[in-house]
Amino acid sequence: QVQLVESGGGLVQAGGSLRLSCAASGSIFSFLRMGWYRQTPGKQRELVAITTSGGDTMYADSVKGRFAIARDNAKDTVYLQMNSLKPEDTAVYYCNAYMPSIARDYWGPGTQVTVSS
Repeated sequence: QVQLVESGGGLVQAGGSLRLSCAASGSIFSFLRMGWYRQTPGKQRELVAITTSGGDTMYADSVKGRFAIARDNAKDTVYLQMNSLKPEDTAVYYCNAYMPSIARDYWGPGTQVTVSS
């Protein structure tokens, strides 16, 4: 079982920055593919960024060049640095952990990010 806890959300003006953190329980963090997703009311949850156990990264086109995902295996934590924030980045951001060996997803409770214009 993997438990995830996000932190770092909040209210920021357009053009500002926020850093989200997601701490994972358990000793299998280094084997997990970690990611950040976001969701707004009435819309499906969408991928923001992922990082594999090998350190490869992938980003949604809408955040390329503005967001950066990073993982610290020693701290069982994944981060999402968000720069040049736009009002359309407003959403609940969810941390995701995926265990490929058992094809199992784990989700955090989410953290609200609000970008004012």
